[in-house]
Amino acid sequence: MPAGFQQLGGEQRITGTLALSVFTAVLGSLQFGYNIGVINAPQKIIEQHINSTWMERYAEPIPLQTLTSLWSLSVAIFSIGGMLSSFSVGILSEFFGRRKAMLINNILAFIGGGLMGMSKISKSFEMMILGRFTIGAYCGLASGLVPMYVGEIAPTTLRGALGTLHQLAIVTGILMAQVLGLESLLGSEQLWPVLLGVTVLPTVLQMTLLPFCPESPRFLYIVRCQEHHAKSALRRLTGCLDVSEDLAEMKEEKRKMDMERKVSIAELFRSPLYQQPIIISILLQLSQQLSGINALFLVERMGRRTLHMLGLAGMCICAIIMTIALALLETVPSMSYLSMMAIFGFVAFFEVGPGPIPWFFVAELFSQGPRPAAMAVAGCSNWTANFLVGMGFQYVANLCGPYVFLIFAFLLVFFLVFTFFRVPETRGKTFDQISATFHSHPQNMMDMDQGKYSTELDYLGSDGTEN
Repeated sequence: MPAGFQQLGGEQRITGTLALSVFTAVLGSLQFGYNIGVINAPQKIIEQHINSTWMERYAEPIPLQTLTSLWSLSVAIFSIGGMLSSFSVGILSEFFGRRKAMLINNILAFIGGGLMGMSKISKSFEMMILGRFTIGAYCGLASGLVPMYVGEIAPTTLRGALGTLHQLAIVTGILMAQVLGLESLLGSEQLWPVLLGVTVLPTVLQMTLLPFCPESPRFLYIVRCQEHHAKSALRRLTGCLDVSEDLAEMKEEKRKMDMERKVSIAELFRSPLYQQPIIISILLQLSQQLSGINALFLVERMGRRTLHMLGLAGMCICAIIMTIALALLETVPSMSYLSMMAIFGFVAFFEVGPGPIPWFFVAELFSQGPRPAAMAVAGCSNWTANFLVGMGFQYVANLCGPYVFLIFAFLLVFFLVFTFFRVPETRGKTFDQISATFHSHPQNMMDMDQGKYSTELDYLGSDGTEN
């Protein structure tokens, strides 16, 4: 057995090539998080830049309403770019392949980072807004390509743990943006363009490392019908010379896929075969964004469904506590400590469930054929909800005051109930076993959700009949 790979008790370990490939891919997630958080720290300084630019052009201060609109546009246009580009995930990943699509996507990061970094010296706030749109388009593609690639190269036993690295990288990027955005670092009047433009650095690193990463074996075999290249990629990723078991799984998936027509986005909603998985995918994405905002190996120990429900329930409780604390804050000043604890708990529970799990759940619910279209729909749902919350939260908060979090608590209860009754567990299951879940009778699916049906899958074919 080649060096760098161990297999103890049937459990696969991470090889150097697999670690390199996952690390390289999630650099896109890191940029996603960085560009989410980077715009907030230097808000006042950027508004001063917009005002001074306006003064130079029109010899008068910018109207307050116009300044507010331009700032809101600078923030929200990031989500618009992501929303629009997310529909191209399926097309690019199928035409170029997962790895090459990520490589090409870096062009958008270069353009977006360059525009934002040069906006001050060019005395153009329009460049910054256009740069935010472009980097948003990059992040929209990365939010689909990264989980897709990682989910396809990861062994079944490690797919959940490695899939959570996407969200972990996003959170790390947000943290980096907040730290670098301090006025003592890059958040000053002179260096804020560097703060926005530094996003090109992980782009350079990703472009340097991607050529050393193998393409997704599932893409090579199932989409491109290149068995030799798929075997080579599998051997690099697993460290094993004998990859017949993994190849057999892909052959079976390809056999079933060849019996199906190509699945479009519209057919995901029309076909009874895909309606339930795509609805689950969309609502899981909505549960992430409409919750009001990392699990690693816990995902393989406790299961995706269990952790998602735990996260939703915890966030709901924290949202209620925040509401009580904020409502009593004026009369009981010590409630500020309770509200802070609730906020930390809210974020912690988000990272346990709704943060990481929806992203790789989509990749596990669909086989190779409909997966790109499903990733595009789920990604667009996430970005759309992101945009709506970002644009509308302040207005709702002004209207509802401290009781605004009760809205999120209600939504969290809804998503918790939906997850309990409709979302199956996918931990440790192959794509065929997961697909068989949705071929089964609804009552059987409920049994499987509660761990009673998993043993029956060994005796059932993809059409629900006995083998």
